[in-house]
Amino acid sequence: METELRHKIRSAVHEHRDDAIDLLSQLVRHDSTLGNESEAQETIASRFRSMGLQVKKLAIDLEQLSVLPGFSPPASTEYGGGENVIGIHQPRTFQGGKSLILNGHMDVVPTGAAKLWSRPPFEPYVIDDWLYGRGSGDMKAGIVAYCMAFQALRDIGYQPAAPVILQSVVEEECTGNGALACLHAGYTADAAIIPEPFAQTLMVAQLGVMWFEVNVTGVPAHVLNTSNGNNAIEAAYALFEGLRELEKEWNSDEAKHPSFTCHDHPINFNLGRITGGDWASSVPSSCSIDVRIGFYPGMSLLSVREKIESSIQETLKKPPSCENVTYEIRYHGFQAEGCTMDRDHPMMTQLAKLHHEVTGYECKDLASTATTDARFFQIYGGIPATCYGPLAENIHGIDERVSLKSMIEVAEVLALFIADWCGLEPIAND
Repeated sequence: METELRHKIRSAVHEHRDDAIDLLSQLVRHDSTLGNESEAQETIASRFRSMGLQVKKLAIDLEQLSVLPGFSPPASTEYGGGENVIGIHQPRTFQGGKSLILNGHMDVVPTGAAKLWSRPPFEPYVIDDWLYGRGSGDMKAGIVAYCMAFQALRDIGYQPAAPVILQSVVEEECTGNGALACLHAGYTADAAIIPEPFAQTLMVAQLGVMWFEVNVTGVPAHVLNTSNGNNAIEAAYALFEGLRELEKEWNSDEAKHPSFTCHDHPINFNLGRITGGDWASSVPSSCSIDVRIGFYPGMSLLSVREKIESSIQETLKKPPSCENVTYEIRYHGFQAEGCTMDRDHPMMTQLAKLHHEVTGYECKDLASTATTDARFFQIYGGIPATCYGPLAENIHGIDERVSLKSMIEVAEVLALFIADWCGLEPIAND
């Protein structure tokens, strides 16, 4: 591609800066926590239509998805039943360019205590280079970036010369079933890029993630003689502390996956939620804990579950806190395998090259200690996939924010990538 055309593409991206901030602000204003994504999804559907894309909506059909590899069973209390929004571009004549999926998730995590935020979490505002608000970084800025990229090409009279599919999915933060639904519906391509907020690094691996719930039953008693009872809350904590030994084992140098040797502590176990007890003066007879654990690529879901349950069984043998208690375990939410990417694949090398062209810096590789929807394309779809997205801070935390400069640079990289990967053709005059 000629240098002059590359310059025009990058300039066209910059001309959309104000529009991009406006679109990102609109999206952040929508509280798109699980089950509340519809307004934000309608906003992005409208934007897709304005970009000349054919728009389709895709519901999450649990009955169909439940038999597929990669499915994660949602907890009944958290299932939102939202819809994916898909924007489809078809070239006039397909002349050898490679097809592309640009995927992002519209759902966001809960805000936590609103009083901890400097301003209300769904009221976006800009200070210097940063736009603040829940979901600004994770990952509505990434969705805005791929919209900027596509629109910039149109602004200078071009469109991709191969199919491009823009996906705004739901349920990424709890199951990934939104992306799985897209794959099941037949949306495939020669590559997939997800602009997750990983500070313009190139993702080369990601951990597996598993959620599970442990329901502990103890023996109630009056506190006048607590020795007559068995405290389910104390036992639940003991079971989780027992799991810490497994976390320690997997973080040892001997156990580390080759992709994660650069991390001191890649495997993290998190006690995310606890409920239990009935009465301050009664030994609690029940307690439920929700746990998230990470594990390495190549470890099967079955083997991970066996390790979890073996750890719990060993802890139950240890007095005094776990005596005479029983438990049930339920796996729901993320049942996500880990995966690695081929760093030498043309998609990966081209993204790294374009990052250097736009920023002047070498693109760093990232082995992510979280999971992303890239696993569906990479493992189950046979589609090379990675994440390359903007710099964000405090995602899942307080005062989440995203760098606007970084978002625009990502859009530049994506616009150039579309041009190089898909090829370009002039937009026909109607």
